[in-house]
Amino acid sequence: SWVGHSKKGADYRYLAIREPLVQLEFSGMEGQLPFPAMEFSKGARYKVFGLVTNRTIPGEELIRWHRGRCGKAEEAHSVMKGDLAGGRFPSGRFGENAAWWVIMVIAFNLNSAMKRLVLGGQWLGKRLKAIRFCLIDVAGRVMERSRQLIVRLAGSHRSTQILFDARRRIAALAHGPPG
Repeated sequence: SWVGHSKKGADYRYLAIREPLVQLEFSGMEGQLPFPAMEFSKGARYKVFGLVTNRTIPGEELIRWHRGRCGKAEEAHSVMKGDLAGGRFPSGRFGENAAWWVIMVIAFNLNSAMKRLVLGGQWLGKRLKAIRFCLIDVAGRVMERSRQLIVRLAGSHRSTQILFDARRRIAALAHGPPG
């Protein structure tokens, strides 16, 4: 069971979820649960959990949606730490490390936006390493002609058409939101 509350004029909803605690505690481990628990009348114990959201969907649907996201935060942290060098800071100084982290988060968001808005399809689930090997590490010749920078790629390379399509979609984004 749960209780939903919304402040008038506020954009946030607060959901408090309580679930009956059916697992017994080990002797000597009383009160050491890894989550908050409350005891109500007649000794019934409940696991207590809270959500704060700005979504307007019904509470039951919101809870189902939230539980369906399991593991996505860990996946994002893994990408930030492993693929974007967020797991190793360059300095012992807080300010420099904070700047490093902000740049890494911006790179993560740009990568996510490019996969959704430009590459789409099969690229949505790919990690940055796969994108790097297929699209970024493509051999080409950089030339400057008539005050323009030109990158010449082999027409037979498997990524050439993907890169041309991506460039066309990026140009289309400059003219308005994707439809």
